[in-house]
This record gives sequence, structure tokens and C-alpha cells, in this order.
Amino acid sequence: MALGAVASGHSAFVLVEMSEPLAGRITALNKQAKNERRVNVHLDGAFAFGLSDTLAATLRVGQVLSEAEVAELRRLDLSERTYERALRYLSYRPRSVAEVTRYLAGKGLPEDLVSETVARLSQEGLLDDRVFARLWVENRSSFRPRGLAALRSELRRKGLDEGTIEEATEDLDEAEDAYRAAQAQALRLKGADRETFYRRLWGYLSRRGFPYDTIRETVERLWRERSAR
Repeated sequence: MALGAVASGHSAFVLVEMSEPLAGRITALNKQAKNERRVNVHLDGAFAFGLSDTLAATLRVGQVLSEAEVAELRRLDLSERTYERALRYLSYRPRSVAEVTRYLAGKGLPEDLVSETVARLSQEGLLDDRVFARLWVENRSSFRPRGLAALRSELRRKGLDEGTIEEATEDLDEAEDAYRAAQAQALRLKGADRETFYRRLWGYLSRRGFPYDTIRETVERLWRERSAR
């Protein structure tokens, strides 16, 4: 039973099962009305399947396709569409290997096609867990600082191994990140008394996964700075 890809708009697809193998003479090759990069292939006078324009360019009207040739064309087409879908997924932000694998598997794609796509992306340098981990840590440190334990937990949920996580976080300055994270909050509490100041900042840093000693030192430092003004 062959697998095929059916378009749902220009960027989505689902898998369908073909109840009968396809073969026959090509009687027409027509661009799809809603997507000019897709071509409808007609065999023996009836629509048979769609292909990318690149693959369709290798065909001609009058050509006879065997079942094996049709199956291979459709496999190549689905492989390319899977790759393009993965590229769109990566375009929003960097992803880990595990994230991309889960995403594609969730579309109902065969395991071998998912593995093939992930391997291709990795070989092209578009998917690299070490780069992803470094970028994730840098982004967190710059915009949404987290405690070391919380940050490592996030990376584990992204499917990264312990060695990669350790390498990405080994130079992290947790005390400095906690201080920078709390500075903006401290400014909002400029009129608060000591008890409110401590309670609010302590809760803020605690929710971001910073450890007890780091929180205490950070809150005390910020209180001293505010008192010295």
C-alpha cells in the first residue's frame, strides 16, 4: 500500500493511503490552480497524483510509468515536502534534533522519512544540538535569565543529552544572571519597605529557578544599592 501527500493549502500536508497501485501513460501535466509549484499528473485520462514542479519537469506527456516508477516519484516528492516543512518549522526559531523529530513524527510521517530528513538537515548544518544549546542559553541569559538547574531542565525537555547541556552551561554566571533579572523588578519596588522588597524579589527569582543562596545574595545586594542612593 503506497503513501502519498495531499496538499491542504500551500504549506500543509497529510498522509493518505492509496488503495491501488498507480501506473499508466501520462496524458496531462497541469499546474495546480492554488499552487503553481505543484503539478497534477494525469494517467490514462484521469488525475493520478501531484508532484513538485521540479520532479514533474523530468516527465513528459505520453511517457509510460510503471508502478515502481510512480511509487519512487511519490516517495521523492513526499521527502522534499517533508524537508520543506521542517525548514518552515526551523524558520521560527532554532530547534533541537529531538524537537524536529517529534514535530515530523507528529504529522504521521514514516520513521525512515523522518530520520532521513533530520539527517539531511544535520549534514547541511541546519540542525545541531550543540549550536542550539548555546543559542538557547545565550538567549535566556540576555532576555529571560533562569537559574542553572531550571535552565538545564529546559534543555533536557528539548531532548539534549547531558554532555551537550554541561558544555552549554559551563560558563554561565548564575549570580550575575540573577542580579540582572532582578534589577528591573527592584526599580518597580523603589517605594516598597524592606519586607515587601525582599518578599517580592525573592518570589520573582524563586519562580525563575534560582537557588536559595543566590537569591539571598542578590536581594541583599539590590537592597543595599537602593539604600545607598
